[in-house]
Amino acid sequence: MFEKILVANRGEIALRVIRAAREMGIQTVAVHSTADSDAMHVRMADESVCIGPPPGIDSYLSIPSIIAACEITGAQAIHPGYGFLSENANFVQIVEDHDLTFIGPTAKHIQVMGDKITAKDTMKELGVPCVPGSEGGVPDLESARALCEDIGYPVIVKATAGGGGRGMKVAETAADIDTAFRTARSEAKAAFGNDEVYIEKYLTTPRHIEIQVFGDGKGKAVHLGERDCSLQRRHQKVFEEAPGPCISAEERAKIGKVCADAVAKIDYAGAGTIEFLYEKGEFYFIEMNTRLQVEHPVTEAIFGVDLVREQIRVAAGLPMSFSQENLDINGHAIEVRINAEKLPEFAPRPGRISQFHAPGGLGVRMDSALYDGYSIPPYYDSLIAKLIVHGPDRASALARLDRALGELIVDGVETTVPLFHALLQEEDILSGDYNIHWLEHWLETNLRDG
Repeated sequence: MFEKILVANRGEIALRVIRAAREMGIQTVAVHSTADSDAMHVRMADESVCIGPPPGIDSYLSIPSIIAACEITGAQAIHPGYGFLSENANFVQIVEDHDLTFIGPTAKHIQVMGDKITAKDTMKELGVPCVPGSEGGVPDLESARALCEDIGYPVIVKATAGGGGRGMKVAETAADIDTAFRTARSEAKAAFGNDEVYIEKYLTTPRHIEIQVFGDGKGKAVHLGERDCSLQRRHQKVFEEAPGPCISAEERAKIGKVCADAVAKIDYAGAGTIEFLYEKGEFYFIEMNTRLQVEHPVTEAIFGVDLVREQIRVAAGLPMSFSQENLDINGHAIEVRINAEKLPEFAPRPGRISQFHAPGGLGVRMDSALYDGYSIPPYYDSLIAKLIVHGPDRASALARLDRALGELIVDGVETTVPLFHALLQEEDILSGDYNIHWLEHWLETNLRDG
């Protein structure tokens, strides 16, 4: 087992890794920018190293600085958290070249799944169902028109190197494809330096269902059920729950086995999430995230496992501590992402926290790096906390979420907490009857009208 690991991240996810490591008796090193010198992850780690100025490109994305921090402190492994360098295959290779261990999958698996066309082709070969669409990148508008006529409208044009909703455009009819194709390519070029796009059938009322998988890197893998992440704004998740309210036990077992078998065949190591669009009883693969997800706590809650601990164990060469046979779902869990943002615009609002009080009680977990007097820097993502609740069933989890939100105090900055208070009054949310377009439509007719 490792004696010391470096956490190449910040905020609540850095704290999450530090806590797991401490329970395992492993020392931790926090890296930080000058803007984060007083951050909670820096305070809680055994050691800390400043790796650069505030902009992420000069600090948390600076590979030489992170490697140097390992050499200075004697850290043997690096946990990337999520975001930043967590899915950077080049970083993983450099880590390995310096005789360090990357706590996550191999560079090859990250590279394969990082390109959406290659990922789709790979999943098809592994027996995972995919959305009908182009076999690869679509080179020109003429090809796009012909393909769309074959697939049938509506379609969605996506950047092959895309993420976060950028480089994605929907064409409802043949009259829309020219603009959608050109705009998607232009956005992709600007955001990712790569204007290649592909085209898929656009499902009209799907849910976003993702399967949590975990592999030992030696041909064994399991699935830990699904999460429903359909409540999204601009392709960004805001509310996640497990198990999915629309998924039957039979569907869960079937698609879960398909996913576990797929990652086992490629000797995948560590945590991964295979994401699907789900409509009318059918699953369609969209992408695989080769890292820990923001919403991993809801899976931990219903299965009673520590996914970060398991990541560290597998990276150290130890076997998984659970098998498919002893992974049983217990109850229901929900997570809401709380951002420092002004409603209804969702505009980032960094600032100083004058008072912070986390809710507590049975079945309540708060993952946050906030504290009284902390100043949220303006350089990073606006996510400041994740509130996770667990109950014996969905109704009790919703009631617990309502109670916990009422206890939460975050003074000094505006947050998205009022959004969740409002959503818990909606019958569709209480019944679980929603899809990936529901929140956008609701915002247009409710929150934006005051």
